[in-house]
Amino acid sequence: MFLIIQIIIYKQSVLYLMLVMLKLKEIKDNAKKYIELGKLIYADPRTPRTAKILLWIAIAYALSPIDLIPDFIPVIGYLDDMVIVPVLLYIAMKKVPKNVYIENYVQILNK
Repeated sequence: MFLIIQIIIYKQSVLYLMLVMLKLKEIKDNAKKYIELGKLIYADPRTPRTAKILLWIAIAYALSPIDLIPDFIPVIGYLDDMVIVPVLLYIAMKKVPKNVYIENYVQILNK
């Protein structure tokens, strides 16, 4: 009886691990697409200067060793990176005209 329970638990843990791996692969693939989209939007001459500046600020903040809240403070130190960079990217993408965004997004999806 104990062996059957162990086998069931093992199978469930393997299935859960497989689902996690698939989700991580999906996140990785989506991240690649959005990085490529950012490159295309930045290179597009129709993109406003403010959007380009915000993209540069987001990249610089993500790569900079200087943070608003130091990373050695547990949880909150990394939380500012996880909030500030996506907010900057969101604002930058909102500044991009819809037709420019859609054209570049379609170009990424067709690859």
